[in-house]
Amino acid sequence: MSDAQYGFSTRAITAGQHFDPTTGAVVPPVYLTSTFVQDGIGGFRGGYEYARGGNPTRDSLQELLASLEGGLKAFSFASGLAGEDALLRAVLTPGDHIVMGNDVYGGTHRLVNRVFVPWGIDLEVVELTDLDAVRASIRPGVTKVLWIETPTNPLMKINDIAALAEIGHAAGVLVVVDNTFASPYLQQPIALGADAVIHSTTKYLGGHSDVVGGAVVVNDEELAAKVGFLQFGVGAVSGPLDAWLTIRGIKTLAVRLDRHSANAQSIAETLAEHPAIETVYYPGLPTHPGHELASRQMKAFGGMISLGLAGGEAAARAFAESTELFQLAESLGGVESLIGYPSEMTHASVRGTALEVPTNVVRLSVGIEDVADLTADLLTALDRVAKL
Repeated sequence: MSDAQYGFSTRAITAGQHFDPTTGAVVPPVYLTSTFVQDGIGGFRGGYEYARGGNPTRDSLQELLASLEGGLKAFSFASGLAGEDALLRAVLTPGDHIVMGNDVYGGTHRLVNRVFVPWGIDLEVVELTDLDAVRASIRPGVTKVLWIETPTNPLMKINDIAALAEIGHAAGVLVVVDNTFASPYLQQPIALGADAVIHSTTKYLGGHSDVVGGAVVVNDEELAAKVGFLQFGVGAVSGPLDAWLTIRGIKTLAVRLDRHSANAQSIAETLAEHPAIETVYYPGLPTHPGHELASRQMKAFGGMISLGLAGGEAAARAFAESTELFQLAESLGGVESLIGYPSEMTHASVRGTALEVPTNVVRLSVGIEDVADLTADLLTALDRVAKL
């Protein structure tokens, strides 16, 4: 049976994970080496020469990522932004135009706006749920990339990957989906028409807040060759131990996401009725404008929730600093629950732009702890804020 015939959870544990042929070790070893002995000049063993160009542990992770996303080829990087940078440099040249959603990770916008725009790239920010606006933003022959997040960070908008891919492809545009919030377990962008998928593997794929990494998955040989060259030529590769930790995390991705999603759904439903909460941004709620689309496009609704506090900025700040189990920290997707204040944390760089996050919004990364404890922590914090 080929790898593609196995289910997701089976592939998460087996794809690229071949037992060690020398010892029979079930878990492949970590290849902590910078270089490889050659059998004569140019006689590479297994194709390995120098660890920037290739490492068996990194190759295992890349095979695994390609399998889970249903892509042709995957590339592992030292961070999610390093992966984004390599993909964009592979397809853009000065004078090109990129269309990006108006709610994305602040670091992504910062990368394009402060690195690529000065290089000569034209960035346009659009409401991606408005398909007519997307069509109007594309400049035939000039627009080269349509950049999509879904669910978006932090306002949890749901964008229609299939519809956006159709619009992009009609104009010859590369359609990229940042699948970090959903993970390949909950959403399959390539199957929905995307050309490339981006991940911060730091988040749900790694899953334990102990490793930083990124990935690019593509479905085209020519694009794979370009990204592969930049991975080698620029060298922002993941180290072997980082790759191994990410592999270990991926093995439990399915069971973790089931628990993340169940906990988040329960918390969202509880907080939707709370008088201190003005808005619950969670696609699992029937009241969410993207609920129906998310139900079709995703397996479940994920572990990320954002909340708009009725008391405004002061209440949001106080709430973010009042929880105990939800620890105040950037990042997301780990087994532990985190709370953040996007306006001054993950999205501080987009203040004053079309992506500016409302100051009454806090973001929750719901972990896999007991949901009763997490709910009690949030309700207690809301009570504390009410007494201020």
